[in-house]
Amino acid sequence: MANESFPILERVTQLLPKNAEIADSVFEGANIVLYSKNKEFVTNHTHAIRSVVTQVKKRIEIRADQSILVPVAQADTLIRNIIPKEAEVEDLWFDEKRSIVVIEAKKQGLVIGRKGEVVTEIQKKTLWSPILRRSPAIKSDLIKTIRHTLFKNSDYRRKFLDSIGRKIYSGFHRKKNYWARISFLGAAREVGRSCFILQTPESNIMLDCGINVASDEHAFPHLEVSEADLKKLDAVIISHAHTDHSGLLPLLFKYGYRGPVYCTEPTRDIMTLMQIDSIGIAQKEGKNALYSILDIKEMLKHVIPLDYGVVTDIAPDIRITLFDAGHILGSAVTHMNIGDGFHNLVYTGDYKYSGTNLLNHAHTDFQRVETVITEGTYGKTITPSVEEAKNMFLDIVTKTIKNGGKVLLPVLGVGRSQELMIVLEKAMRDKLIPEIPIFIDGMVWDVNAIHTAYPEFFNKRIASSIFDKKHNPFLSDCFKHVGSQEERKKLVEEEGPCVIMATSGMLAGGPSMFYLENLANNPKNQMIFTCYQGVGSLGRQLQEGSTEIIKRNGNRTQSILVKLGMETIRGFSGHSDRNEILSYIGKIRPKPRRVIVVHAEKTTALDIASSIHQKYYIETTAPRNLDIVRIR
Repeated sequence: MANESFPILERVTQLLPKNAEIADSVFEGANIVLYSKNKEFVTNHTHAIRSVVTQVKKRIEIRADQSILVPVAQADTLIRNIIPKEAEVEDLWFDEKRSIVVIEAKKQGLVIGRKGEVVTEIQKKTLWSPILRRSPAIKSDLIKTIRHTLFKNSDYRRKFLDSIGRKIYSGFHRKKNYWARISFLGAAREVGRSCFILQTPESNIMLDCGINVASDEHAFPHLEVSEADLKKLDAVIISHAHTDHSGLLPLLFKYGYRGPVYCTEPTRDIMTLMQIDSIGIAQKEGKNALYSILDIKEMLKHVIPLDYGVVTDIAPDIRITLFDAGHILGSAVTHMNIGDGFHNLVYTGDYKYSGTNLLNHAHTDFQRVETVITEGTYGKTITPSVEEAKNMFLDIVTKTIKNGGKVLLPVLGVGRSQELMIVLEKAMRDKLIPEIPIFIDGMVWDVNAIHTAYPEFFNKRIASSIFDKKHNPFLSDCFKHVGSQEERKKLVEEEGPCVIMATSGMLAGGPSMFYLENLANNPKNQMIFTCYQGVGSLGRQLQEGSTEIIKRNGNRTQSILVKLGMETIRGFSGHSDRNEILSYIGKIRPKPRRVIVVHAEKTTALDIASSIHQKYYIETTAPRNLDIVRIR
């Protein structure tokens, strides 16, 4: 019996009133779920549970035992009748193993009702526990597939989540020789392939698992080292969905990892999209994909999404909280409480401290902090403000269009593309640029759909616009979706002046390469870089003065002369520049004792680490790949 093996479950059930009639008690990760056979207790347990939570300091949820649930067909009818039609319910998913119903609707507020009256009535009349999911304003087959995959594997998920909870609550007593250290397997004195391992005597936690798409020789983190042994790995935390932080994650599952992955819900959806896209790109380029769709589905079964600000145990001695990083949708700064207060680590991932057109600025206030691992991508660069960048950008676009040329924007599918869409849509609406078509190619459109499903992650201005069909920037008529090779050819051969936004941002494959090859010969055209260009990438080579593209077709090579104009505007970046990094470290509360700089090229990492030390008298280091740093 679960209660006999885990005192926490036994204690919780003992603290409840006798009429609770608990049929089963299980873990869902760090949470405790109790299944009751008493209908009255299921619908009216708030006071009793609040008292128990106060005593045990754990999150507890009461659900109805399967034996008392209203049958699915009847519950479906009842729920659709209870929810106002204006809520636009699109789907209901009944998870009988966990007694929950997922309600997918466009207007969640109407599903909740005033003071929660609608969801309360749903549970009272059906005994199912409702979970709300927003339908994306743009149809997303991917979101539907992810939700269906989780629904299809609900029985496995229940057993998996319970096993994670049993591991977390297996008992931890800190011994005198307790320690904590970090192994750097990638992104140390370089940008790309982020991957770090936090180790204690009790746990092994991986922070990110990415690929360096700009490098063939150094594409993957050093997963061959003993610290990365998948049999000993307890959990993976993904800071955000960019490929250099999450692109290699399915490979872990391909080789047998079956532990939890923690990230925000938008990160789960976007990284899945990007991983699927990477398989398609590999196939088009005649390369072997690193993993399969089955490996991605296996990964999805093990993802445990977390909201910002929710404290969660992920191992017997590790507790984490995710906070807004301001980098892209769902990006997170991770606070880690190690060894029940023994040490507190903050891993920033990629972050933006000044805020953007889309997101709020990175979080700085924590309960305790001793060590910070910070990115330093632009640690030697002062970038223009968002307003300055916008003016430069619109000026270049206007001049190019009036000159009869096309503007090519190689973009990351996530982050910069959405930022630029907001700028372009508003500029068009305010008549700051000529009325010309703006074409979107690559995964950007699918990423936009995911954005419309999670407006609560935006800043207030953009979040409110998502609910307004007239002013939703992602639904504007000025954007045209390109979906086939024929449409691409027609665009470059027949279309007049326009803006083309296409992935990849580093010109490392994808439709942006097609457009560059076909637009390169015309000096009237203009290419604008707005995102980081990795060392070795074609984008970096062109930034540094190269004037040709070497195109390889099997054993044959072709040289394409680049005559179009090229500009770099860094003010739209989701990374903090030098001043923002220094400001962010200075604003962290409480003041950290040590700062470790990663995700920066060698000279940049050393420079910003030195500057942080000189400015704040904090111990700093810029480790190399394969270094191990003991943080306590």
